[in-house]
Amino acid sequence: MEIDATRRLTYSAFFIAAGLLLPVFFHFAGLSGSAFLPMHIPVLLGGLLLGSRAGLLIGLLVPLLSSVLTGMPPLWPSAPMMAFELGRYGLTGGWLHGRRGWPMLGALLAALAVGRLGMTVLVALFADSLGIQLPPLAYLGLVLTKGAAGIGIQLLLIPLLLRYLRRYLAMGGGR
Repeated sequence: MEIDATRRLTYSAFFIAAGLLLPVFFHFAGLSGSAFLPMHIPVLLGGLLLGSRAGLLIGLLVPLLSSVLTGMPPLWPSAPMMAFELGRYGLTGGWLHGRRGWPMLGALLAALAVGRLGMTVLVALFADSLGIQLPPLAYLGLVLTKGAAGIGIQLLLIPLLLRYLRRYLAMGGGR
């Protein structure tokens, strides 16, 4: 299923908006964004559905816009770090699934791994300037442990949502 440029832009805007709104709803419900990772879901969906360039753009913009508009995540150092991580999610998932033909679940798992490992490298290189006191592998262990529920939600929800979105678009939805 090929998505034309106008629809790709419209759907990208939808995923950016979802990435801004989902964390707000989670916080209003008293759920921790750092545990449930609601911002990650639209980014991963956008990359897998729209491709690597749109996924990268969505992943870079969502945490930065959210920081400016809502204060979540904090502007420094969290927002740029999350932009790096989420940008890698969207880019990797879109590239592996869309261009390389990987199965969706394999591309999703690889995107999650590449994003987290990229973040670990970033922490290793810039921990002092980012104000991070943990060694890189301890940081990786912390974010994986703290975000385990969110990762589980991603692995359950994203395949279902992606299947639904593809079916909706194939039936002419959004026209």
